[in-house]
Amino acid sequence: MKVLLVGAGGVGEAIAKIAGDRDPGSRWLQKMVLADYNLDRAKQVAEKVGEPERFPAEQVDAQKISEVAALARKYGVDLILDTAPPFVTKNLFDAAFESGCHYINLGTWSEPHPDDPVGRGYTELMASYNFQAEERWQQKGLMAVIGAGIDPGVVDVFAKFAEIYCFDELDEIAVKDGGNLTAEGLDIAFGFSIWTMIGEILNPPVTWEREKGWYVQEPFADPEIFYFPEGIGPVKLVKVEHEEVVLMPRHIDKGLKKVSFKIALSDEIVNAMKVLRALGLDRKEKIEFQGIRLSPRDVVEAVAPNPAYIGDKLKGKMCVGVHVTGKKGGLHREVFIYQCLDNQETMERLGCQVVVAQTAYGTAIALELISKGIWQGRGVFGPEAFAPEPFLKLMDEYSYPYRLLEMDSEYKRKQDQEAMKKLLSASPDEPE
Repeated sequence: MKVLLVGAGGVGEAIAKIAGDRDPGSRWLQKMVLADYNLDRAKQVAEKVGEPERFPAEQVDAQKISEVAALARKYGVDLILDTAPPFVTKNLFDAAFESGCHYINLGTWSEPHPDDPVGRGYTELMASYNFQAEERWQQKGLMAVIGAGIDPGVVDVFAKFAEIYCFDELDEIAVKDGGNLTAEGLDIAFGFSIWTMIGEILNPPVTWEREKGWYVQEPFADPEIFYFPEGIGPVKLVKVEHEEVVLMPRHIDKGLKKVSFKIALSDEIVNAMKVLRALGLDRKEKIEFQGIRLSPRDVVEAVAPNPAYIGDKLKGKMCVGVHVTGKKGGLHREVFIYQCLDNQETMERLGCQVVVAQTAYGTAIALELISKGIWQGRGVFGPEAFAPEPFLKLMDEYSYPYRLLEMDSEYKRKQDQEAMKKLLSASPDEPE
């Protein structure tokens, strides 16, 4: 497969490294064009990856659909991989369609109501633009996979696995994203695209319930303490806007009642976001200043520490998973299926920080499955639309581990009791 990767930031760089190392013989990845608005950045990533013929660097303005489509045709690519900021994701989706390419992205675009986002919700909900085009994509024989990172992405695969193997009935799929990362010498550190994070954090969080549909709340709603495994411990989580709540209900059922998303945000990040909003620095609309047109959000992104270059300052782990509740055998059951990585490990393995690496591994695995025809179809899909087993198998092969934690519940207590009885029945009789 030939791929046009648009957006050579931290995640784009990590995907290129992972995919190149995974397929050194070019069996399923013949070419990956590394394109960015900043040509110097694209060249820098290409130099790090090596293999200039296989990973050429190109300049492209992702806001111009015709320019992206022309670049795709120039290289005869089969798929456009969108790792660019969310404000161009609709353009890249359309460019893929126009050039007859399949498409993968890591997230989507949304538009909160301009006057009353909490009271009136969204004028454009996450991924609605993509799914509204599904019939056209079907007719053209193309496939678009929406949200193929870690969350959304890997967690959607976990949720599908839980539906198939762990439950007879589903109550809630609650995505949990947290860790114990610290950033040496930085008061505030963004783990991911700053442009993306400002939107996700300050937009009204969306939750889906079977009886209510999708509804919104105030930013940072429903705080809770969740105990993460692998030595991380208790972490405060809050709701933010995220795609899983619009993706999972489309292909996961068994009576599923609710899908929610919560993430760990430090007090410093929360306070900073509130200040940005109060000053209007979260605005994405361009303004004119001394003859230059730019958005306040662009300025914040330009001056804040770049997530691609802070890996050596981070210490700790990130853990992302799904806390799933429901019934098995008539008993209440709870499981946490998760992926956990240590920043030191990802720096040694890839030279990039852990949040970037967690995302990139999920995308690289999805790309391999599509390239090999294992994930296939016509139309627009989330990762939960596909069988989870091939993805989980590749997670092992990529040394990208996942685990299932059985949490305290009626089901677990019964299993524990039966395990004890089995041990006792196998033990030798007491001496007379």
